[in-house]
Amino acid sequence: MSSSSPGRAAGPQPSVRPVVAEGGTILPRRVSWGAVLAGVVVALAIGLTLNLLGLGIGATTIDATARSTPDASSLGIGAAIWILIANLVALGIGGYVAARLSGTADGTDGTLHGMAVWGACALLSVVLLGNAAVGLASSAARGASDLVGGLASGVGSAASAAGREVSDRTDTGTVQSAAQSVLRRAQDALNTGGDPARMTSDQRKAEMGRLVTKRVTDGNLALAERERLTRLAAAEFGISQQEAEARIQQVEQQTAEALNEAKENARKVADASAKGASIAAFTGFLALVLGAAAAVAGARRGTRSGSYA
Repeated sequence: MSSSSPGRAAGPQPSVRPVVAEGGTILPRRVSWGAVLAGVVVALAIGLTLNLLGLGIGATTIDATARSTPDASSLGIGAAIWILIANLVALGIGGYVAARLSGTADGTDGTLHGMAVWGACALLSVVLLGNAAVGLASSAARGASDLVGGLASGVGSAASAAGREVSDRTDTGTVQSAAQSVLRRAQDALNTGGDPARMTSDQRKAEMGRLVTKRVTDGNLALAERERLTRLAAAEFGISQQEAEARIQQVEQQTAEALNEAKENARKVADASAKGASIAAFTGFLALVLGAAAAVAGARRGTRSGSYA
């Protein structure tokens, strides 16, 4: 008895073919990732080689002994131009390699292979630059941490040595007397609000500091507080109240000018930063566009003609 079920013919079964709509055609995949990878590798290698060559040429122009080194602006512009040209050459050759190795004879396919090389190189450059920036920041943070730790250790050692020196040269009674003297001066400084002529210098300075701080933070003082500050300054420096008022006005004017200058400098710095960011963004955009054009031109050149298809 045959093991095959009724109605089913014995023998090999026909292969299953994809169902295609009537009149449609099955298009093969026309992207060669191996060719794209080869183009990326070639582009990166050529870019690295040319940039190292530019670094060597730039280093030969530096002559600290003869003081004939180009200025920083000229050196920076020359380096930027060299990097741009090196990257354009590398992307052009990378696009050529990708299109040639893909085996395509279609111009659009070759162009897309060149664009794939350009995109992969751009993303890799961003990743490498980001990792380099993170590495520099991490190294700077570790250096700062080590420096702070070394300073703290040094301060601790110095404090320990000073403590031993003090303990050797003073007894407990002297230290207690000095500490009580400091505490008394601090308590006296807190007792403010009396007649300036009867107050100690520490008390007057403490109250003047409080009033000046209030003047800076609040922007102005009440009439009574301003008169109080004038009397304190006159008693502290041994001058008349008119001269004390003139000095206070001079200090306020100088403070206002310093604040205005600081604000103006902050605005200039912010404006310069914004302009710098704008120039950097437009420069990066132009470099990417030129790189894409170079990769496409190389890919168009590397696309096989119909006779080789």
